[in-house]
Amino acid sequence: MKADILIVDDSLDMLEVLRRQLNSSGYSTFQASNVIDAIDLLKLNLPSLLITDIQMPGVDGMKLVRYTREKFPQLPILVITGYPSVDTAVDVMREGAVDYLVKPFTHEELENAITKVFNKKKNPPIFVKEVNSTPFLKTNTGIIGKSASLDTTFHLIERTKNTPVTVLITGESGTGKELVARAIHYGGSYKNKPFIAVNCGAIPENLLESELFGYEKGAFTGANESREGFFQAAEGGTIFLDEIGNASMVVQQRLLRVIQEKEVIKVGAQKSKKINVRILAATNNQLLSMVRNGSFREDLYYRLNVVNIDLPPLRNRKEDIPELVLHFVQKHGRELNKENLKVSDSALSMLCQYNWPGNIRELENQIHRALILADTSIETKHFPILSHSDIETEIPVNDRQSFVTLSQLERTYIF
Repeated sequence: MKADILIVDDSLDMLEVLRRQLNSSGYSTFQASNVIDAIDLLKLNLPSLLITDIQMPGVDGMKLVRYTREKFPQLPILVITGYPSVDTAVDVMREGAVDYLVKPFTHEELENAITKVFNKKKNPPIFVKEVNSTPFLKTNTGIIGKSASLDTTFHLIERTKNTPVTVLITGESGTGKELVARAIHYGGSYKNKPFIAVNCGAIPENLLESELFGYEKGAFTGANESREGFFQAAEGGTIFLDEIGNASMVVQQRLLRVIQEKEVIKVGAQKSKKINVRILAATNNQLLSMVRNGSFREDLYYRLNVVNIDLPPLRNRKEDIPELVLHFVQKHGRELNKENLKVSDSALSMLCQYNWPGNIRELENQIHRALILADTSIETKHFPILSHSDIETEIPVNDRQSFVTLSQLERTYIF
């Protein structure tokens, strides 16, 4: 994993393009659509590089360049703009930018500019330690795996766990989004404070508002007494809003106010109440597409997506399947008094070849079922519903004996 990069641009499309390009090159990214939010991010976590546009409504990017040069003189700055001129280039370099890139530009041009910036500053990208060398990442996240696709996940958990920054966790259903949220909360300074998980998709739309923010007696039929909401219950700690894409426009508007003003108003109340709550949100929906079709507020999207942790699907981290299998055998084996049950080489090979559309949740359910059916060992016959159409070309399980037992994996996880 290379350096952290803060991207600042008022264009939704430009931010998304830059995020994808930089993530594909191994960088972790933070995003802001205006200078004020960018300054807040700089104060929370100083990145290795700032990339900013110049022409933005309100406070322009030149002021951000000046502020950064004054407050964070060691932070290199790359300026991007769609309004090129000799005067602009001279001005940004005089104010402290290391280099200047004109829109539109290619991915290769962006990569070359970043390399040039670091070389000029004699400050090469900072590489994160290997996952296996960081005890917290192995033991305290509860996330099992050592694949390269998880490096960014582990790194961002470490960087955000002690901060109040809002985090948006994205990924397909079953990839472990709530596990990441709990890792952020319980792995850092918030661990002794409340952690409130709310599934926005499981609560009826007409009740979600009152459940989140509370209500006053008589606010609606059935409100026979005043009640605090989930936000009040999470005071001082973390609220995790799962399936945030299911929130109605009314709830979205109120969430925006909570983030901006740090206060909530109960349904039926006239006065607001200040709160101190860190917000983590998750979705398996494409929020950016929802923004474009008008079903999700653009301003709320940016408020939630200050830091994005995008979880890879299990099909993209198949090297982690053997460890996951052994973990689930141990976990559910204890319940069934079968924790020493063996997994045959052929069964493990088949599991490693399956594409797992339901991701880790599906794998866990399959192992649980196999444990119930098996007596002495788990075999391929215990996975009858795995479709052959989802099995890839055979992938050999390297350096394994005919049976894999739990004793072969000497790792401890906290759940």
